Amino acid sequence: MKDASVNVLGGPLESCSTAPVTGFFRNGCCDTGPSDQGMHTVCAVMTAEFLALSKYLGNDLSTPRPEFGFAGLKPGDRWCLCAGRFLQAHEEGAAPQVKLEATHLNTLRIVPIEVLKRYALHQDG
Repeated sequence: MKDASVNVLGGPLESCSTAPVTGFFRNGCCDTGPSDQGMHTVCAVMTAEFLALSKYLGNDLSTPRPEFGFAGLKPGDRWCLCAGRFLQAHEEGAAPQVKLEATHLNTLRIVPIEVLKRYALHQDG
């Protein structure tokens, strides 16, 4: 079961990425629901700096894990991040850019909209 697919701007939640396929529900969107304990709701564009920070903090997103069907992320890939991890990256000065139209409304329970807007991709991005 998932919550309504609404973005932080109040519109319909757009797709984040289907290559690689992301999202807690692996539907390409940063949807969330009661079973998503980590709140994988922030559609972010990976950077080398963020991937290094995430690995250092214990969540290695760059190393392929074929046993889980995971190819590993590289800079430029879009991925649904946990809202708490995004906030931590912001506090560490290593937050990636965010696609607001693909970032779930529930993110605002953890990350203020002003913080998200600071990292917003431009419409053509």
